Amino acid sequence: LLSLALLPLLYSPALSQALTGDQIKALFFNGKPFVASSTTRQRFTMVFTPDGKATREPLGKAGEKIDGTWKVVKEGFCTSWKGGTTNCYRLVTSTIAEGKWAVMKGATTVATWSKQQN
Repeated sequence: LLSLALLPLLYSPALSQALTGDQIKALFFNGKPFVASSTTRQRFTMVFTPDGKATREPLGKAGEKIDGTWKVVKEGFCTSWKGGTTNCYRLVTSTIAEGKWAVMKGATTVATWSKQQN
């Protein structure tokens, strides 16, 4: 019974291993597009280029493409979008779905990144 009570903790992104800066660069900050889904179900095509530039464009809805910048830090990465402030995150492999990564701000998942373009 106790093991069943602990089961949700095993699937928590906060307890997953965070990716290193080199892993983040290789997987996502390589100039290739990927999909980001926010917790409010907004979806974006994101492109992070090796020179520290980024773009975010809404999928399926009218909206503007936004430019920004990124940098890798000890804890993960930071982004700054045009007109906004800098925010830093950790990126952890999802324990629930293969090919997905949780973007974490503290202990909270703020988005999911996926290599699939669906």
